[in-house]
This record gives sequence, C-alpha cells and structure tokens, in this order.
Amino acid sequence: MEDDTLLHFANFSTLVLCMVLKFPQIFVLMRAKSTTGVSLNSLLLELTGFIVFVRYQMYYDYPPPTYLEYPILIAQDVMLLLLVLHYNGNLKQGLLFALVFVGGWHVLAINKWIIDLAMSLCTFISAGSKFAQLQCLWASKDSGQVSALTWAMATYTCMARIFTTLVTTGDTQVLIRFIVMTLLNTWVTATVMYYRPKSAKKQD
Repeated sequence: MEDDTLLHFANFSTLVLCMVLKFPQIFVLMRAKSTTGVSLNSLLLELTGFIVFVRYQMYYDYPPPTYLEYPILIAQDVMLLLLVLHYNGNLKQGLLFALVFVGGWHVLAINKWIIDLAMSLCTFISAGSKFAQLQCLWASKDSGQVSALTWAMATYTCMARIFTTLVTTGDTQVLIRFIVMTLLNTWVTATVMYYRPKSAKKQD
C-alpha cells in the first residue's frame, strides 16, 4: 500500500514538473535573446534520446504513466530548439531537423533489433547531451542564459524515475539510464551555479 502511494506520488510529481520543466530555460532565452552557454548539440542529442526512449516504451507496451512526461518534454525541447536556432540565425535548419526526427521515429519501430539497439545506445546519447552542455559551459564560463531551475527539476524527475522503474518494469537498461542521467544532471546543475554571473548570485 505504501509503495503504491509513493509510486503515485512519484508519477504525479514527475508529470507536473515535466509540464513546466523547460519553461524557465525558455523564458531566460526569450528575455536575454542570446544563447550564450546553451549548447545546440546538447539539445539535439537530448531530443534524440527522448524520442528513442518514448518509442522503446511504446513498442513494449510499458505503462503510460512511466513515460507520459516525455512527449511533453519533447514538445518543450522543440520550442527550445526553435528559439536557439532563431537567435543563432539558423531557423531554416529547423525543417531539416524535423524531417530527421520524424523519419527516425518511424524507422525505430520497423524491427525489434532496431529499437533494442537504439535503446542500448540511448544512455550514451543522453549522456553525450549532458557532456555537450558541460563542454559549452566550460568553454564560455558563463551560465547567465542557462536555467539552473530547469536542470535541478530534471535531476529530481530522473531520481523519481529510478524508483518508478524499480517498482514497475524493473527494466535494467531503463534503470541504468536514469541513474546515469541523475548523476550527470546534478553535475550540470552544479556547473551552472558555479558559472552564474556575480550579479545573479547577489540577487539570490
């Protein structure tokens, strides 16, 4: 009974947070009209990881509450991607990225070995997105346009998904992914805080 209550809370809190998870980052970019410190490669890799993960969950008919937030995150990432491309002056590339992602979505479900292979690489893809963001922060030494709140919320949702995965599917690949993502999201959050402009720190 207690596990059921915790499971419902973990699913609900994760879904609620993910409904607004990218909004702080979106608002920061819209206000600054600059993408300094925000990695385009990180965003593209994250979108790829999200798409593979959702397709895998759907392919094996896993309970929707264990991955329901990901379509919402994908929609928010698309908005974020368009903003980054816009402020970088490369908005036309959005059409190319859309074709690649839509085509990839359909290719993933053609055969079982394709989706299994993609999922086995998903952790590396998602980890790559975090390292790309870290590299961008290390290079710019400026996290003024990067939202620490977004990364902190992402850390919590991954921690919650470790619990829900253990209680429901017990899928080892999914579990490893969430553990790695929790550690890397924590690292990015700490790095964002470290490189925050002094004026922002004083306001806090």
